[in-house]
Amino acid sequence: MADDGTVGLVPPDIFKATSGLELLRGMAEGRLPGPPITALLGFSLVEVGEGRAVFAGTPRFDHYNPLGSVHGGWIATLLDSCMGCAVHTMLPAGRGYTTLEFKVTFIRAVRETTGLVRAEGTILNVGRTAGTAEGRLLDAGGKLLAHGTTTCLVFPL
Repeated sequence: MADDGTVGLVPPDIFKATSGLELLRGMAEGRLPGPPITALLGFSLVEVGEGRAVFAGTPRFDHYNPLGSVHGGWIATLLDSCMGCAVHTMLPAGRGYTTLEFKVTFIRAVRETTGLVRAEGTILNVGRTAGTAEGRLLDAGGKLLAHGTTTCLVFPL
């Protein structure tokens, strides 16, 4: 979120002229708006560094599936975000990415009583046309809840 608490989209001219790492640092520090999905699903970018991105959020009852636990889509979204943003930190200005594929393995049920969770993404490899990363979703005690891998397509903006 930006300093004023807004979410939105970074203007295209700033997006194209800024490296992935600087863009994400601007979002994490509140100088640039965070994407709308973070407000909708209740998570935020809390740490970013070269080859690493961490999102945190607290699961809520409105994230539940019919079986009484957090929907896998919420978990997958956090993992997709941390893994993709880890790749993005390695991209120079003028380069973008999109998720080409990802795989998630669910280890433990997540409920609103789980409390704050962290999705930690780290790169495996980033090249001219593709990047790969892995992610882990952890509870406050460091217990593994889910993990995943991704392949991202890298392209000129």
